[in-house]
Amino acid sequence: MGRGRAKAKQTKVARELKYRSHETDFGALARELHGDPGESAEQDSAVDDHDEWSDYAERARD
Repeated sequence: MGRGRAKAKQTKVARELKYRSHETDFGALARELHGDPGESAEQDSAVDDHDEWSDYAERARD
């Protein structure tokens, strides 16, 4: 019981994804999959070495 509303929502979302007409930017998709040579240098400098969960791990060990 209670599954009717959830199933209707899933059906609605699936139908929208199947029948919605949208334009796919294949150029942007290719850049994302293959990587842009100029973009990789920017991403390397923006990498944060701090692990957000390390603080919790130290507290758990104490």
